Amino acid sequence: MMTIRDWGIRDWGRFAGLTLALACSGAEAQTPPSAGEAAAYEGLHAAVYRGDHEALAALIAGGADLEARDGFGRTGAHVAAYRSDERALEMLAEAGANLNAFERQRYDIVTIAAVADDPDFLARALALGASPGNTTSPYDGTALIAAAHLGHTEVVRILIEAGAPLDHINNIQWTAVIEAIVLGDGGPDHQATLKALLDAGADPNIPDGGGVRPLEMARARGFREMIAILIAAGAR
Repeated sequence: MMTIRDWGIRDWGRFAGLTLALACSGAEAQTPPSAGEAAAYEGLHAAVYRGDHEALAALIAGGADLEARDGFGRTGAHVAAYRSDERALEMLAEAGANLNAFERQRYDIVTIAAVADDPDFLARALALGASPGNTTSPYDGTALIAAAHLGHTEVVRILIEAGAPLDHINNIQWTAVIEAIVLGDGGPDHQATLKALLDAGADPNIPDGGGVRPLEMARARGFREMIAILIAAGAR
């Protein structure tokens, strides 16, 4: 993985653009059910997708397989997350569905809600027993890293409160702190996200795989507000 030192400060924009393209590439992004997939759904998946809670209750009472998968490996709980259907999720959870299942690209419902910036669904999922600390996605990341990348501050705060690991390092050697800087825009949302992480005790000095620390990254991008936040938190 290339680092700031590999590219040089003047090439930072190219580096960030390449990395953002990697992180958001269509082949690796979350994949909600398509219209075609939804049209072919039957049973539990169909009831959840339509928000038909009466049909869902009947299916559960009749012993429907709560862990049945669609062609992409999604369970009913995944579909509920994509549809932001808290009641469907509650019904599945009460019936014993696994709220920490992974679909084909290793996303769970917590990370789906985090990326969708859906704090209400996220809070309900966590209250029902979904874990804030699963290692998810092709990047071996977490919901907190995904939310920090996107500047979803309320989601970040909910995950922190739920005990999400603050210093998890994904397989491109980045933490949530690093992603808030490298994949953020330096604006108010990413500033607030960074501050929330650091106020909660995230380490401001964990470097990337090339030894570059968050403060150097913020300086390279000219993010003055983030520089100040990092220094106040003890960044070196």
